[in-house]
Amino acid sequence: MNLVIDVGNTFTKLGVFEGSEIVYKKIIKQENFRDTIQKIREEYPDIKNAIISSVSNLQDSYIKYIQLSFDTLVLDHLVKMPFKNLYDTPSTLGIDRLALVAAAVDQFSGKDVLIIDAGTCVTYDFKNKKEEYFGGAISPGIRLRYSSLHSFTARLPLLQLTVPKNHIGKSTEEAIHSGVVFGILHEIDGVITEYCNIYPDLTVILTGGDAHFLSKRLKNSIFATSNFLLEGLNHILAFNNNK
Repeated sequence: MNLVIDVGNTFTKLGVFEGSEIVYKKIIKQENFRDTIQKIREEYPDIKNAIISSVSNLQDSYIKYIQLSFDTLVLDHLVKMPFKNLYDTPSTLGIDRLALVAAAVDQFSGKDVLIIDAGTCVTYDFKNKKEEYFGGAISPGIRLRYSSLHSFTARLPLLQLTVPKNHIGKSTEEAIHSGVVFGILHEIDGVITEYCNIYPDLTVILTGGDAHFLSKRLKNSIFATSNFLLEGLNHILAFNNNK
C-alpha cells in the first residue's frame, strides 16, 4: 500500500492506495498533519511506501516523520517521470503539474490530453500521444481574481464566490461576480477550443478545488475528477519503485 501526500497552498491532501485504487482520502490543514498520519498508520499498517509533493512549505520535521515511518520519495524535478519532459526550465516547473501529467499518461496513454487544474491558480498542461510533455499556461484562479480586484484597487470590495444571474452587472458587486465567474469560464472554454483546433481528438481533464463548480458551467466536453493529482503521484511512486 502507498501513502500519497499533496501539500498545496491552502490544504494538504492525503490518499492511501492499494495498487491503483484509492481506499482513503482526507483533506487537512498542515497543523493537523502529525495526528492524521498517526491515525493512518494505525488504520493501514500495510503501508510501506510514501510520496510527498509540496508546492508550499512543509515543515522539515513532518518530512522526517514520514521518512522514519515509510520508504519515502520526496518529489522534485529530478525524479524519474513516466513521460518525456520537454519543458524548457524543468527546475522551475511546479511538481503538482508533473503529477497531473503522470496521471494523464497512466489513464490516457496514447492520447492528446489537456489537463486543467482549477485551484488557487488555473494551470493548463498538455501531453501528446507520444507521452511528451510540452508545458502549458498559468492564470489566476477564482478566489485569486476576487482578491486581486480588492487588493489592487481603492474601493472594490472583497467578495465570495457567487454565481451571477447574467453577464450585465447592475451594481458593483454584480459586476465583479460577472467579471470573475464569466471571465474564467470564457477563458477555459477558449483555451479548450484553441487546443481542439490543433488536436481534434483532444481529451480534456478538469480537476482541482473548483472543478465541480466549473464543470457544470463549461460548454466544452470534459472529464471532471477530484483525485487526479493524487492518482498521478501514486503512479510516479509506482513507476520509480518498479525501475
